[in-house]
Amino acid sequence: MSQLLVSLMLLLLSTHSSLALRICSFNVRSFGESKKANCNAMDVIVKVIKRCDIILLMEIKDSNNMICPTLMEKLNGEKLVSVKKSYLYHDYQSGDADVFSREPFVVWFQSPYTAVKDFVIIPLHTTPETSVKEIDELVDVYLDVKRRWEAENFIFMGDFNAGCSYVPKKAWKNIRLRTDPMFIWLIKDQEDTTVKKSTNCAYDRIVLRGQEIVSSVVPGSNSIFDFQKAYRLTEEKALDVSDHFPVEFKLQSSRAFTNSKKSISSKKKKKASRT
Repeated sequence: MSQLLVSLMLLLLSTHSSLALRICSFNVRSFGESKKANCNAMDVIVKVIKRCDIILLMEIKDSNNMICPTLMEKLNGEKLVSVKKSYLYHDYQSGDADVFSREPFVVWFQSPYTAVKDFVIIPLHTTPETSVKEIDELVDVYLDVKRRWEAENFIFMGDFNAGCSYVPKKAWKNIRLRTDPMFIWLIKDQEDTTVKKSTNCAYDRIVLRGQEIVSSVVPGSNSIFDFQKAYRLTEEKALDVSDHFPVEFKLQSSRAFTNSKKSISSKKKKKASRT
């Protein structure tokens, strides 16, 4: 496994038959051998992942290539999306500074069953001390990808460390991803993506660019998944999993796909009633 995938991994799952496509981002915090050996923590991690069709996992510490195979053994399902293209953005553009601690691995997805037929995911896990510069640099990544692929729909997501003292209010004025109204932030400043009760910060974010993908978001689906509450964990047990909650949203299915699913379901019900 490459060093890139050790720290950050995009899993294309589509493990359930939901009509909408759920896209998630989760900083699992030091996901290595010790966490893999913790059965309770692994059970929760797998449950969280299974909720999603596409999930960005961060802080994978897996130089021996054990984490991904273990997860894939527990995850399977119908593939509703496919990878169209991908590439590692190299932060040595002409006249540009080397900003990223972890250069984004950009993936272009094809999604025939959603209202928006393709979209690019640009993941980011910043270093807290340089989060302002790294978030701002995402605009350069966006421009580079747009020139390279002529894509129109973009999802920026990950642990931006975009909260509390890491990004003071004054710093927002210098972040192009924030000041440009064409970038839509789905996770707001006042939301808390942390498990610790003593902390209240919106570190983890999802940002969209592109009229088609923005209009394809299922209303009210952009949220933080509180796995501590959902699985009735103590704070101590929740922190064994991660100190971050996942952030997520859903894309609407295409009308044709929705009607097809309903038709199949209706036929199954009629067949069952006859027998």
